[in-house]
Amino acid sequence: MILREVRDPIPPEPVTDGSFWQFTADPADCMRRLRAAHGEIAALRDGGQQVIFVFSPRLNHAVLSDTQAYHARFFGIRGPRNSAQRRLTSGLLSMNDEQHKRQRRLLMGSFSRKAIDGYHPRLIESVETMLADWRAGQTRDVYRDMTALMLRITSTILFGFDQSELSCEIGRKIERWVGMNHQLGIGALVPDEYFTRHYEELLGLAGELEKDIQQMIDLKRREPTPAHDMLSILIAAHDEQGGMTDEELIGQACVLFGAAHLTSAATLGWTLLLLAQHPRVTAELLAEFQAVLGGRVPQLEDLDRMPVLERVIKESMRVLPASSYSQRMTTQPVELGPFRLPPRTPVVFSPLITHHLPELYDEPERFRPDRWIGLNPSPYAYLPFGAGPRLCLGSSLAMMTFKVALPMILQRFRVSSVPGCEINALVQSTMLTPTTPLLLKIDRHDGTLESHSICGTIHNLVTFPAAEKYQCPLGCRF
Repeated sequence: MILREVRDPIPPEPVTDGSFWQFTADPADCMRRLRAAHGEIAALRDGGQQVIFVFSPRLNHAVLSDTQAYHARFFGIRGPRNSAQRRLTSGLLSMNDEQHKRQRRLLMGSFSRKAIDGYHPRLIESVETMLADWRAGQTRDVYRDMTALMLRITSTILFGFDQSELSCEIGRKIERWVGMNHQLGIGALVPDEYFTRHYEELLGLAGELEKDIQQMIDLKRREPTPAHDMLSILIAAHDEQGGMTDEELIGQACVLFGAAHLTSAATLGWTLLLLAQHPRVTAELLAEFQAVLGGRVPQLEDLDRMPVLERVIKESMRVLPASSYSQRMTTQPVELGPFRLPPRTPVVFSPLITHHLPELYDEPERFRPDRWIGLNPSPYAYLPFGAGPRLCLGSSLAMMTFKVALPMILQRFRVSSVPGCEINALVQSTMLTPTTPLLLKIDRHDGTLESHSICGTIHNLVTFPAAEKYQCPLGCRF
């Protein structure tokens, strides 16, 4: 009798053969399907190319903690060498290794506690300016309102009030430039007629934008006393190797704006929608505002005294994370799960999918802020601002923005959904944003909170409770 060695069969690699356009058309749906089919790691293969997707905290940690093997790739369109587009995309989020470490050190001063506290008056003024145009009885597209609000906030914090007209003009151009990068970024993988037609337009806009930011830098350098906006702080930042060059300042300004503007606008818009659909949560939040603020504007000392607000924001960013996925690129051969990956393999991680894993979060599609009482997930299980050595520098500023804007809005107006309104959500480029107007009705507080049934693809991401009319206890009137 001949004895033969018996070996366990090698399991097949978790691969789905298809088209990258499946991912670009609806990233959330594609990632959900890959997760359902393959578990914590999967590959989407298109011909001879593949993209790897990781979904679990364990693999998020493997990718995000190893900055040597996995490099960041923020912009899909870097532009020709020595072009304005290449310089504008050369900010912190697209840097790696020692360059990233040094630039991050220089940037940290503009995100210090002292600097962030100094931005507080600008937040208040910007929200007051927005609310001055709101009237009881209106139906408003709050995503459009929050986008305009964050344009104002980001422009003034980054460039200052002293040159407000130029600040807002630069902000509008950066907004348009970021939008074009998102629209054309996927097309750069497989250029088509649309990409070719608009690529030159993007390069032209980058040239205009670079000139405007250079003008702002020159104005800041001529100021007799340093201002307290972010750009002025960056101009003054130095280490043992000196300060930032003008080219570095321009790249950092553009990338900082692009990283903060639309993600914060989406978070504020989604949070207002979630509260409009959950009147009992809103009642609890308003009671906290009444107890802590009594109708006044939040001051710095108030921001850590509102635990219900903290839980609401954290839960909003869990269930509807504005930054739904991001990407790394392998720099060397690596083993990841069952895969042996060559250099230059794209690896995608997704807060959207990780935040909806039932093994991490009970009833993950439900908006339940109280889940955060006693819940303390790992940084790689809850990552609305990323995780690891490249954790977003602006997370504290973003949280302060939310903790100032939401009480100011919700103490002034009762916000409710529009019956039967269609609200569609789609991951466009990397961001989860509304693709239809995010319509909410604003009224004066009268002690009643009411939710209504809405329709649209938002139901693919969130399970809303039945519509209800809720009579508030004390604390819901201002």
